[in-house]
Amino acid sequence: MEKLHTAMNFCIRYQKTLGYSIVSLLTIAIEQIFSLVAFRCPCNSWNTLYGCVFLLVPAFLLFLLGYMVNARTWLLLTGSCPQEKKHCCGFWGKGCFYLRVLALVTASTLVAPLTWTAVALLSASFYECAASGSSLIRRQVCRDMDKPKACHELLEKIPCDENVVRQLLNENSTSKGGLVSFRAQSQILGWLLIVAIIIVALISTCISCCFSPVSYFQLKFWKIYLEKEREHFKTKAKEHAAQLAERNINCFFEATNPPPFQTPSNEDWQKISFPYAFNKSDQYYSMIHKYINTNRGQISTFSEGDQISCVLGFVDEAHTSEQGF
Repeated sequence: MEKLHTAMNFCIRYQKTLGYSIVSLLTIAIEQIFSLVAFRCPCNSWNTLYGCVFLLVPAFLLFLLGYMVNARTWLLLTGSCPQEKKHCCGFWGKGCFYLRVLALVTASTLVAPLTWTAVALLSASFYECAASGSSLIRRQVCRDMDKPKACHELLEKIPCDENVVRQLLNENSTSKGGLVSFRAQSQILGWLLIVAIIIVALISTCISCCFSPVSYFQLKFWKIYLEKEREHFKTKAKEHAAQLAERNINCFFEATNPPPFQTPSNEDWQKISFPYAFNKSDQYYSMIHKYINTNRGQISTFSEGDQISCVLGFVDEAHTSEQGF
């Protein structure tokens, strides 16, 4: 049991890193399945379109899916456009705040599509198909050929027959410089993309930590507090829901009037569900903490001085990670 408890604590502590790793591994597995099962280059004039679709469209779909499964997306959008017009007038004033939250969401959703693109470039099948039908490649390779049209047709057949490369070189040796292996080009681009991703991620992490509004040990305490708050919230929510359900069922079967029962109002739920923003004048560790310490929610969801910090992104994820979003 002690080892299991240690493993659970490890998973909770590094759940964000483990989540990104699992997403990356699943993306790699899906890409391999697509390459082996679904992808068949037509080796004709459709090469470029077909290859680009397999290279870019799944990445775009993963990007959209990342928005759908990101908790912050629904935390930001749920209830943000109520029917009452009086609550909508201040929407545009919060535009910068919403954009900053969406920027962080976008950064996290780029993990899967960039992984797909990098792995697809390393496997080279999609790029080879797309490049073999590219007009730019045609002009570069076939410019010195006696029969350009025949050269174009041979280029389109490269993904289906590797011997075509030898045939092109035999027809005109001057094309050797232009006819660099598409597979080599794709793999070079894949490694460059991976290096760029790692460099950007490292620089972004360093900058976010450098501009952290709190110190390293306070961040560790903050994460411990949120873990305990989440545990107590879940326990209390289950007890409260069970008591409310028991009261309603008893009243239904016994045909009696329900006794008073205190439960948070819609406005209360809305106030603790807004994305967290750090404010130097009033430091709170969560929206519930802020709600309790400001006369039970006598606060505005967005106030001057609020800032969105990358290093504090775990605050919103503390409660939403188990809510099914």
